[in-house]
Amino acid sequence: MRNTDIAAPDYFHKVVDCQWACPAHTPVPEYIRLIAAGRFSDAYMVNWKSNVFPGILGRTCDRPCEPACRRGRVEKDPVAICRLKRVAADYKDDITERLPKPAVIKNGKRIALVGGGPASLTVARDLAPLGYSCTIFDQDPTAGGMIRTQIPRFRLPETVIDEECGYILDLGIEFVGGTRIDSLKALLAEGYDAVFVGSGAPRGRELDIPGRKEAAANIHIGIDWLSSVSFGHINKIGKRVIVLGGGNTAMDCCRSSRRLGGEDVKVIVRSGFEEMKASPWEKEDAMHEDIPILNFLVPKEFTHENGKLTGVVFEKVKAEYDAKGRRNLVPSGEPDQHIPCDDVLVAIGQENAFPWIERDIGIEFDKWDMPKVDPTTFASTNPKVFFGGDAAFGPKNIIWAVAHGHEAALSIDKLCQGQDINDRPHPMVEIVSQKMGIHEWSYDNDIALDKRYRVPLRDKVVALRDIKAEVELGFDLELGLKETQRCLNCDIQTVFESKLCIECDACVDICPMDCITFTENGEEADLRARLKAPAKNLTQDLYVANDLKTGRVMVKDEDVCLHCGLCAERCPTGAWDMKKYLIDMTHADDLCRTRHQSAA
Repeated sequence: MRNTDIAAPDYFHKVVDCQWACPAHTPVPEYIRLIAAGRFSDAYMVNWKSNVFPGILGRTCDRPCEPACRRGRVEKDPVAICRLKRVAADYKDDITERLPKPAVIKNGKRIALVGGGPASLTVARDLAPLGYSCTIFDQDPTAGGMIRTQIPRFRLPETVIDEECGYILDLGIEFVGGTRIDSLKALLAEGYDAVFVGSGAPRGRELDIPGRKEAAANIHIGIDWLSSVSFGHINKIGKRVIVLGGGNTAMDCCRSSRRLGGEDVKVIVRSGFEEMKASPWEKEDAMHEDIPILNFLVPKEFTHENGKLTGVVFEKVKAEYDAKGRRNLVPSGEPDQHIPCDDVLVAIGQENAFPWIERDIGIEFDKWDMPKVDPTTFASTNPKVFFGGDAAFGPKNIIWAVAHGHEAALSIDKLCQGQDINDRPHPMVEIVSQKMGIHEWSYDNDIALDKRYRVPLRDKVVALRDIKAEVELGFDLELGLKETQRCLNCDIQTVFESKLCIECDACVDICPMDCITFTENGEEADLRARLKAPAKNLTQDLYVANDLKTGRVMVKDEDVCLHCGLCAERCPTGAWDMKKYLIDMTHADDLCRTRHQSAA
């Protein structure tokens, strides 16, 4: 194998597993260290630049960073990354003076944004400081989109939504609420330089089985029902409630039902418990509130008397797998089950709906009636129209919408400047030594042995009485500090200088993970099998230095390295160093423009 090119932007980025897994590539270890130092406002601003909604996401993110966390290599539970984000939001000072200011001089370019959710808000936040006139249209009276309409207040207080949407709207963005866009052709005719569609996946999937029409008064589409609850149009439900579906929307529906009068609330799912799409913690929260989850039951019929719903008939199924491991649900042969209820909430998925986009304006749609969207630029086949969030590729989470918004904003900026939107500038990378002496570092590299700390919850009896009472209370300062110490600082990289190495193997002896090996060179597959500890995770690279004096190579498995720094502390010649790696992702901003012009 050849020497590893650690100057390549993505090499060490991929080693920072949490940041690599985050769609917005938030520098997680950096803000965790700032929290540990009590610099909550600084930590908030690091988050705000990347993920735009730290307080919101600190409560609602689906946490793709946490399964990737390096802490999971040495124990079961990762660092509570998401909840530490909330610590930064909860304990920050007034940061309004640190935010960008509305552009004094406009650049003459007008951008229309359809939908006031996280994707559109991110696009507007990135473009407005550059002088763009951004107008957001939304059918609801206030900004936030699904953040406001579909996430219950007991998970996300309205004050947090107002605050973080306000930071964006205060950049001089025009928000036109209570306005539904019924024609994209008409919007384009108004002369906008670009249109961003961030309208989400607004239609809940229907369940068309016998009895649906007859009992319609007590059968509700989950996302529409949640929206009505959020805006105060619905404030009660029957005592016996069945929620159909196994995703996070179903969990929000059942927990909301418990607070609106549901005494016997059940979640009923056609799949197995492990196959449910709901996040594990969402399922735990529902069961903590005495809501059972019944699996492998397929609804066959809504029963009713005199137009009133009486229950649901279910067929019991079981999972069978074919030779390729594909799952099929087949009848178990057991008798059908009739479960009585007063109301049913249908939360079996969401769909995109684009009846307002004419098919003769240059936007191609695929066989699923989804617009054809470039996954890098987020451009449609109409050069002036961009998509993002759930409107682009179907339902995902807020953090994905933010990531889409950043990329779409960059494309819109380049389009309006007459540049090629496919030319994406490289991110900025900084690698700085943490040495403060031969064996001392400017960061705390002690590995805490503590297990993951649980976030305190409001008393269940109190929580179930008030649908607006936030259930999770968040870490206090003491618990937050303790949880920060579990971070392994995986952005502090072990950097090797082969010309300083005397091949004494001291680093090999002291490494607690056996991830360093000095050996003869070979092909990657061969090397992976000959290391001190075989490197089986092919998604993580081997760090190779092949110009040692003896002709051997140094190979380090990036997968299991804990970044503890013991190799650098033990090395008698300083061949190993601990260097902080910080990647500044490319966004539509003046720095990006300067960087691109310099490169050209």
